[in-house]
Amino acid sequence: MTPPGANAEILTVAGREVIISNPGKVLFPLAQHTKLDLVRYYLSVSEGALRAAGGRPNVLVRYPNGTDGEFFFQKRAPASRPAWIDVVTLRFPSGRTAEEVVPRDAAALAWMANLACLELHPHPVRADDVDHPDELRVDLDPVPGVEWSQIRQVAAIVRATLNDVGLVGWPKTSGSRGMHVYVRIERRWTFDDVRRAALALAREVERRAPSLATSKWWKEERHGVFLDYNQNAKDRTIAAAYSVRPTADARVSAPLAWDEIDACEPGDFTMQTMPSRVKAMGDRHADMDRQPGSLERLLELSMRQAAEGQGDAPWPPHYRKQPGEEPRVAPSRRRTPSRPLIEIGRARKKSEALAGLERWKTRHPQAAAHLEAADVLVDAMRGRFQTWTRVRVNLQRVPQELRPPQEPLDPDENMADDWKGVSRGEIPHRTRGRARKGS
Repeated sequence: MTPPGANAEILTVAGREVIISNPGKVLFPLAQHTKLDLVRYYLSVSEGALRAAGGRPNVLVRYPNGTDGEFFFQKRAPASRPAWIDVVTLRFPSGRTAEEVVPRDAAALAWMANLACLELHPHPVRADDVDHPDELRVDLDPVPGVEWSQIRQVAAIVRATLNDVGLVGWPKTSGSRGMHVYVRIERRWTFDDVRRAALALAREVERRAPSLATSKWWKEERHGVFLDYNQNAKDRTIAAAYSVRPTADARVSAPLAWDEIDACEPGDFTMQTMPSRVKAMGDRHADMDRQPGSLERLLELSMRQAAEGQGDAPWPPHYRKQPGEEPRVAPSRRRTPSRPLIEIGRARKKSEALAGLERWKTRHPQAAAHLEAADVLVDAMRGRFQTWTRVRVNLQRVPQELRPPQEPLDPDENMADDWKGVSRGEIPHRTRGRARKGS
C-alpha cells in the first residue's frame, strides 16, 4: 500500500486499511459535508448499500471538485487500486469491453467514496452472470412541473400492475425528483427480454392512467410521469438505494415501504438523516432477495400488445435498429414535424444555458406567456468526457402568429469533437469516463 500523504487519514474497515486522502475536502459546499463525511455515511449504511450495489459491476460517478465542479463517469476500474478491489469484465453493445469495480464489502465502499464517488451506479446483474439480469427497474421520471403527489399516484398504479402480474415492487426515492421501483426477478432472461417486459409494464400503466403517466420516449411527446423502460437496456444504470445525489442538501436515494410513500417527501432523506433512519428501522429492502419473481406474465402482456399493433418502442441510438421498432427520429425532426420545436442555446454549464432561455423570454414575452413548464426541454448532453446542456422550447401552445423563428443560439458554445453527445432522454443513459457513448 502506498504510504499516505501528510493530509490523509487511514481507516480500518472490514479488516482492511483504507487511505482517505484529503479527508477535509468539502464536497457539498452548502451542507459543508466533506469527503470523510461521505466515507462515514457509506460505512453507516453499508449493509443496505451493499444489498443494492454489492456483488455487481459498478460505474464510478466521480465529483473530484465537489458538487459545484465538473463530474465524470468512469467505467473502467482504476489501474492503481488495492489488490482486494474486485472487478469483472463487461461487454457493451459496441463490442468493447471494460473491467468494472465490484464492491464486496464496506472497505470497497469507503475506497470508492475516497475517489469522490457520490453515487453507486450498479448494473442490474451479478458479477457471476453478467448476461442475465436479476432486477427489473421501473424509473418514474417526472416531466418539468409535475408534483411529487402525481408521482405517488403513478407509483400506486405501478404497484397494482405488478401485483396483477405476480411481481413484487420495492420502491425508493431517486434522490432527485422521481422514484424508482426495484423488481427482483429470476435470472432466466436476457437484457432484451427484461427491457421488453419493462416496456409492456410502462404501456399498461399508461393505459390505466393516460392522464398521469406516459411511455413515450421522445421528450417532446411526454406528459406527466415518464416510465423509462430503456433503463433496462444493456449498459444502463441508475443510482442505487442509499446513493448520495449531487444536490445542495446531499439527498440520498431512500428505500421505502409502500405505506410510507404518502407521508414522505424526497427532501426528508439526506446524508445527515439517513443513518439514524437505518439505525431505527433497518433496511426497508432487507427482504428483497428472498423470492425473485417471473417475467412470464409481463412477456405475455407484451405479446398481446404487439398483436394489437403496439410494436417495439425506440431504443437508445447506439443499438442497432430493432425489428418492429418505431422510427428512431424525434417527431420534430421528421419530414412532417408533429412538434414546433426551436433550440435556444448550448453551454457547458446548465446555469448559462438557462440564462440564455431567460434572455429569449425577454425578447419574446408574448410567446413566453403561453409556455408551460413541460414546454421547456432542458437536455443533459453527454460528451465523450464531460457534459453540456441544450435548451429547446416547444411552441405547440403558442399561437401561430406569435411563434418566434429559429434564431442564432444564445449561448452557442462550441461542442464539436470532444463535446459530441445526445440528450439523456434520447440516447444511452450515460457516457462514462473515457468510454464513448455505447462503449
